[in-house]
Amino acid sequence: AVFDFTSTGPQVYGNTNSPRAVCKSAILYSLRCLVKRDVPLNQGCLNPIDIIVPDGTLLSPSEDAAVVGGNVLTSQRVTDVVLKAFGACAASQGCMNNFTFGNEHFGYYETIAGGAGAGPWWHGQSGVHTHMTNTRITDPEILERRYPVLLREFSLRPGSGGAGRYCGGDGVVREVEFLVPLTVGILSERRVHCPYGLSGGNAGSCGLNLIIRVNGQVISLGPKNTVDVMPGDRFRILTPGGGAFGAVDCLSPESLVDLRPLKRARV
Repeated sequence: AVFDFTSTGPQVYGNTNSPRAVCKSAILYSLRCLVKRDVPLNQGCLNPIDIIVPDGTLLSPSEDAAVVGGNVLTSQRVTDVVLKAFGACAASQGCMNNFTFGNEHFGYYETIAGGAGAGPWWHGQSGVHTHMTNTRITDPEILERRYPVLLREFSLRPGSGGAGRYCGGDGVVREVEFLVPLTVGILSERRVHCPYGLSGGNAGSCGLNLIIRVNGQVISLGPKNTVDVMPGDRFRILTPGGGAFGAVDCLSPESLVDLRPLKRARV
């Protein structure tokens, strides 16, 4: 097999450049998902594979390029491309929703789950990390005990998974209130282009990052931003849902609403 990324754009000024090793890892992960037996995780797996990535591009940047977002965001795009090329499954949340806060004394970093894409015979899982990630999140009790924050909400985001014959998984809602002045950052994707469905399935919902000021003002921060917060301010993150697989032409639009509870019951 040949994976040809010749048309990849040039490296970018921001931090979403991805080292060539990350691109190879995403390809290897995708191939291991596609085969029907366990495959050893080593370089020998890639011997029958040709990977073409021009130097100086987003997937093979120069040594002085910023790459922090390449591992957690761009790797997900590579996975999307490979799995979609094989028609294997609809898009998952495609992101790790990297959330940070801190000051001159401490720093905290977490990644947040979302919806998984559906496949030819399965519904997408809700509230899970997908593809190029293996992280877990801090327990609420530990978070509130060790850091000056309150976890106001951590729940599934009903209806954010795409509707179809096999529905996409739902994303989550995570809202954190700050008790002292802090600097907060968000590094995320799928805030403009929603996770796609396949074979007629609907796309999942896009994510949304909101800062809610103590005076009630609500501001959308977009996919990537840094903001200073004061006591009483809240950061609300709605993560993307997964895309659906297959159309439901035989059902009326009203009946699509009933598919998601059925999907959650089956997961």
